[in-house]
Amino acid sequence: MAWTKYQMFLAGLMLITGSINTLSAKWADMFMIEGCGASQAQSFQHPFLQAVGMFLGEFSCLAAFYLLQCRIRGRIDSSVEPQQSFNALLFLPPALCDMTGTSIMYVALNMTSASSFQMLRGSVIIFTGLLSVAFLGRKLLPSQWLGILATIAGLVIVGLADLMSKHDDQHKLSDVITGDLLIIMAQVVVSIQMVLEEKFIYKHNVHPLRAVGTEGLFGFVILTVLLVPMYYIPAGAFSGNPRGVLEDALYAFCQMGRQPLIIVALLGNISSIAFFNFAGVSVTKEMSATTRMVLDSLRTVVIWAVSLALGWETFHPLQILGFFVLLTGTAFYNGLHQPLLARLPWRRPPAEDRERESLLGGSRTPINEDS
Repeated sequence: MAWTKYQMFLAGLMLITGSINTLSAKWADMFMIEGCGASQAQSFQHPFLQAVGMFLGEFSCLAAFYLLQCRIRGRIDSSVEPQQSFNALLFLPPALCDMTGTSIMYVALNMTSASSFQMLRGSVIIFTGLLSVAFLGRKLLPSQWLGILATIAGLVIVGLADLMSKHDDQHKLSDVITGDLLIIMAQVVVSIQMVLEEKFIYKHNVHPLRAVGTEGLFGFVILTVLLVPMYYIPAGAFSGNPRGVLEDALYAFCQMGRQPLIIVALLGNISSIAFFNFAGVSVTKEMSATTRMVLDSLRTVVIWAVSLALGWETFHPLQILGFFVLLTGTAFYNGLHQPLLARLPWRRPPAEDRERESLLGGSRTPINEDS
């Protein structure tokens, strides 16, 4: 069935805003600013402040949720209006996971390329699958286990591509190794967040936009408060500011004043995460979760192409192999291979059997329609 104009708009919005989210964060990291009390030009390395901005974007999803409620007021729509009240504190644990995982990922983004960063985020399906078995009592299909194994292989290939592209610079090589490990570590935390979200959202019938907005509120408030002690905590090699502390928000604001384009990049990050979450929820509702997963994978291609075009990174052919292996793993894990297998001639029943199925089936609803 052909997509409507509205569905095409949602797909494009999700792809574009999802790509802008990573590219704008990386763009901010690449600025070199002189002054502000530093003896030499310093890059804009403020991962925790960037995470605060990301949570501000998530928090804005609450406004989108209530606008949707106003729009459908007077008619029943259980996917937008919750069926029962819930305690917002239920989303505090996933918000803490989101805060931890996001902060670690922004630290890692300073150490590796935008394309590798996006590819390595695909490792989330490994830990999500394992945690769903351990804590949600699920049984993974053989194709899902195959998808996990393929994803592991893809991560190894992407890691090798990073190492080979930086093998001549020992400083950059150590940064890349640390960054790649931090990204994978962050996906463990994100996986815990996703398992908790799934449990609470379905148990209490909470609309995803409301869940994201609630987590954004918690993350924004908590991380903003934590910026105060971070101003005094020594960070050693992980510090990106002259004072050598975990996060120097005042130094960040001084850098923004000297280079206003940093503000543009941060605003792009904040707004893109808000529209990306809205578009993702809408794509799932209007089309399918499978379509959302495909679009999420495609933004890796966009990020990679833009990074190469802008000269932010160098091309390495091994990344192509790594990307396709990761894409194959994602496809197997999410069952994207099933429609293709169903089209194979030996998977189709004989013509007379299909005729008998159509006669017996009538108007019965397929048992897997909602899966």
